[in-house]
Amino acid sequence: MQPDSTTLPALGQAPALLVRYGELTLKGANQDQFISRLRRNIARQTASIARVRIERVYNRMLVFPEARSEQVGRKLQQVFGIKSISPVWIAKPTPAAILPLARAVFLDALEAARGPGDERTITFRVETTRADKRFPIPSNVFDRDVGEHVLPDVRGVKVKLDEPELTLGIDIRAEGAYLFARRLPGAAGLPVGTSGRGLCLLSGGIDSPVAAWMMMKRGMWMSFVTFHSYPYIGDPSKQKVLALARLLARWQPNARTYVVPFTACQEAIRDGAPESYRTVLYRRMMQRIASKLARANEIDALVTGESLGQVASQTIENMTCIGAAGSIPLLRPLVGFDKDETITVARRIGTFDTSNRQEPDCCTVFMPDRPVIHGELALCEEYENALPVEALVDAACAGVELVDFEGE
Repeated sequence: MQPDSTTLPALGQAPALLVRYGELTLKGANQDQFISRLRRNIARQTASIARVRIERVYNRMLVFPEARSEQVGRKLQQVFGIKSISPVWIAKPTPAAILPLARAVFLDALEAARGPGDERTITFRVETTRADKRFPIPSNVFDRDVGEHVLPDVRGVKVKLDEPELTLGIDIRAEGAYLFARRLPGAAGLPVGTSGRGLCLLSGGIDSPVAAWMMMKRGMWMSFVTFHSYPYIGDPSKQKVLALARLLARWQPNARTYVVPFTACQEAIRDGAPESYRTVLYRRMMQRIASKLARANEIDALVTGESLGQVASQTIENMTCIGAAGSIPLLRPLVGFDKDETITVARRIGTFDTSNRQEPDCCTVFMPDRPVIHGELALCEEYENALPVEALVDAACAGVELVDFEGE
């Protein structure tokens, strides 16, 4: 006998969000520290939306928002370490409790899939997993039982086992059965904070925000440093970089940006070194300043958006000259990317439109007409011997402006 519609549970918003880990399940004896970090990140990154209660179940996590479940679910898509998220309804792990809830979840999902006035046929399947083998009915048999229970009197639905439009998932465990009809993709990767701390040299371009995001995805907690050459470069350029930092801060609990006054460094290089070497020497000075800031703030590595051969300063010789000026490890996650690949990621993470706004950056100040292509480290060091490098670095670090962003 099929349940009358009046006996169906009142669904409302899903009371919980089922979080699947993905890569974290491979961490063996170290898994607990990764899960603990993920748990803290979830709580911090959703705090501005709603308070949440988090429960860990085997190879899963349940997040119970006090309110605004949909918004919390979307925010979880920006938390690294999560493979996927499903809004779930929970029943006792018995057929009698599962079947009426399954029909309610199915009808709700069907209505959402069709939309107003849509009468097209929707393909559908049931997918049951039994972590608790004490459940008396095999998964494939229960799939059929559920299908027979939810489909009568429903028009425009066709069963399709391969890649259907709508899948009713039922995850049966000892503590309860979780029912869901959506699987939201997560950001994957590792929880931010499990792979040390990085400082990204953030410009207003397309590349460096993507480089920072890629290192966040590998679990590195990112801070940012940007270089501002007032009055040669105006405030809109600075605000553009800060807007990018704010966008990136969505992907981790919080982020700090160091705004470095760079005018004196550039003027000294302009007046004391050959024009062709200006850009390489600018970037070497940035490496020194960023390294000093990193060491003072217990940061493990610098990150740049350099891609081999993309522009004159990114030949292997010039990149070697630039990297040699730093005093901590330098990571270049985009070194093998072409521009189209970087743009694809920038669009996906939401930084492309801001990066694409036309504003000059500090490297355009006193730009050489013919920059050196194959720089020599010995010549860089020779030219810098004529400059008060240490005093310039100290002054730049002393004038740093700090801007903090909470994960929004």
